[in-house]
Amino acid sequence: MIIFPAIDIKDNECVRLTQGDYRQKIVYSNQPEEVAVRWEKEGAPFLHLVDLDGAKDGYLYNKSTIEKIVKSVSIPVQLGGGIRDEATASELLALGINRVILGTVAVENLSLVKQLVEKYGAEKIVVSIDATNGKVATRGWKNISEVDALTLCQTLEEVGITTIVYTDILRDGMLQGPNLEIYKELAEKTNLQVIASGGIGSLKDIKELASIGLYGTIVGKALYEEKVDLKEVLSCLQKGSSRA
Repeated sequence: MIIFPAIDIKDNECVRLTQGDYRQKIVYSNQPEEVAVRWEKEGAPFLHLVDLDGAKDGYLYNKSTIEKIVKSVSIPVQLGGGIRDEATASELLALGINRVILGTVAVENLSLVKQLVEKYGAEKIVVSIDATNGKVATRGWKNISEVDALTLCQTLEEVGITTIVYTDILRDGMLQGPNLEIYKELAEKTNLQVIASGGIGSLKDIKELASIGLYGTIVGKALYEEKVDLKEVLSCLQKGSSRA
């Protein structure tokens, strides 16, 4: 299972929110590129960036910081937040982002998702499903739709998506453990590569997600609050895979 350290960017700073609430913001660094370098040095195989301003407002807000991060590390970087048209996706891929993550557009413009997959390939286009009580949230989690999350996952599979990030909003930033049941259901009812997000607060949580056979998990607040040690997590997963 791939571990993706999260770097959430707001006003060009590395921050964390609780349950997606922009009023509950903790600033961890005003130089996110240094945070990226730290995670790479500790062995991270991939980074997960979110432009929080972009997610809320629908355009690329923290481009200069994103560019600095991409230039500072040699590991691949995926980015979500405010990518709602082909021009933005194309710009980010040209910038060196390895994979772009679509969110709101998957609910509001499914044909664009299909178009981007056809143009750039499924390995470059990921969709983020952010859900609360099984319903998909959009526009930086400000709107809760009537769209069923599992149904949307199955629809995305039909249009060519192979990888999704699934966030349980109610668990996000709470450090109380992920929603294992939804990840088991996704593993059983889809063939998607699922990246878990939300609630990871301990090494035990990560081991439980790995036991389901998930493709990856995003770890954010648990790293910044030192609830988990990245080197220890990576070492533990490596030992687990070598025994398998």
